[in-house]
Amino acid sequence: MNIKELENKHIAVLLSGGVDSSVVLYELVRQGLQPDCFYIKIGPEEEEEWDCSSEEDLEMATAVSHKYGCKLEVIDCHREYWDQVTQYTMDKVRAGLTPNPDVMCNRLIKFGAFHEKRGHDYDLIATGHYATTEEEIVNNKLPNNSPIKWLCTSPDPVKDQTDFLAQIYDWQLEKALFPIGHMMKDEVREIAEREHLVNAKRKDSQGICFLGKINYNDYLRRYLGELSGDVVELETGKIIGHHKGHWFHTIGQRKGMGLGGGPWFVVKKDVMQNIIYVSHGYDPETAYKQDFPIMAFHSINGQLPPTDITLKIRHTPEFIPATLEPLDGKNYLVHAAQPIHGVAPGQFCVVYDNCHHRCYGSGEITV
Repeated sequence: MNIKELENKHIAVLLSGGVDSSVVLYELVRQGLQPDCFYIKIGPEEEEEWDCSSEEDLEMATAVSHKYGCKLEVIDCHREYWDQVTQYTMDKVRAGLTPNPDVMCNRLIKFGAFHEKRGHDYDLIATGHYATTEEEIVNNKLPNNSPIKWLCTSPDPVKDQTDFLAQIYDWQLEKALFPIGHMMKDEVREIAEREHLVNAKRKDSQGICFLGKINYNDYLRRYLGELSGDVVELETGKIIGHHKGHWFHTIGQRKGMGLGGGPWFVVKKDVMQNIIYVSHGYDPETAYKQDFPIMAFHSINGQLPPTDITLKIRHTPEFIPATLEPLDGKNYLVHAAQPIHGVAPGQFCVVYDNCHHRCYGSGEITV
């Protein structure tokens, strides 16, 4: 949207305390807009002992909103996060799958629970995601010639976050605004430093969405505990070690096994027997897959993907060429142009057009 289209819009900005969302606010204010700011609180409760950066995040968000004369409101989505995103995550890992909490956080919290509490009062919800959008009239089939809105990639392949947005609904994308999505990360940093933003040099957050410094394994341990099991060499059937629970390990994992004589790769899991199977060597063939099914494909805007696509199965700069073979309903068989390392059940396969510009959506890998 250009500035003329934004002038009469009621805009909410989600401030996380990080540099990206802070530059989002600067960009909107620079254009003469006066959005309202919101900080979504979903970290652990104050009495919990986890090392969480939420207090510092809120301080940063408060400072930036005050700098530009915008009001900041704290929206408590703690219960929704722990009831919905955490429940999704624990159900998946308990079943031996590899979930992505960040993907569901965007759908259920940033554009979900927030919308129910306050976002419904606004025309647009602006975030610091590295993504872009574009509109297209498709044969004038929609009411009033309404255009279809597409989620599109950022020019910064390293920071592109369309994979984290590939499960949102069409109505959520309609309200989404990504003011820095067309920028490179270095450009965002330069703006923050030039404007003397308090968090200009703050490091990007790592780990699960909104959980700050909380370690993912600690997060799992908190809800699933530990359960000792065997680590077995796939080729020989020999027990070569022990683990503390299959949920701490994912297909393709190489580090953190604590086994001598490595490298060792996790290539299979027996959930019922709580056994982790590993293979020895540097990128063994058993750690790769080229053909795999995806189920319940979620199309962001109702448009189904073509046969020739590109894809991602994790957050990396690379897009892999592939073809889609329709099965039944919303299920597909993926034929990648090259073997992919660490394809794991539960991961989202994110589907793009063949020039990795438009994102169609994503489906869950089922092998």
